[in-house]
Amino acid sequence: MDDGLITERRRVAFPQVFGYLRHVTGGLVRHAALVDCLTDYCRRHELALCGVFTDRDATVAVRSPAFVGLLDALELPDAYGAVVPALSHLGPRSIGTERKRQIAATGTRLIVVRSLKPITESAPSRGTSPNLQPQGDT
Repeated sequence: MDDGLITERRRVAFPQVFGYLRHVTGGLVRHAALVDCLTDYCRRHELALCGVFTDRDATVAVRSPAFVGLLDALELPDAYGAVVPALSHLGPRSIGTERKRQIAATGTRLIVVRSLKPITESAPSRGTSPNLQPQGDT
């Protein structure tokens, strides 16, 4: 057996993704927090975040400059997909649906960090009351 062919012994590049943000309210601190969210998600999931495209205009158009830049990046040969903090960053429902279609047309994936799918609750651990309620900013 040739040890040179074992994947675990060869360097494998992380899949390349590009972030997209629609950030029209808040300042630089909020924008940095959103970028950090994408960066952390990609690091934890072994994805290479190669860039983040940000729309800052309050008017929403399907083909905004930042979104067109994202689509161009997704056409690169090694692009794996686009990553957004939440689907709301794609815009209102009608525009978001069209943007999802355009991302899919590139043959890449759309990765949503915080989806709206409900989180299933697991059985409480021993010693934990099932009646505990979250407190504060959790």
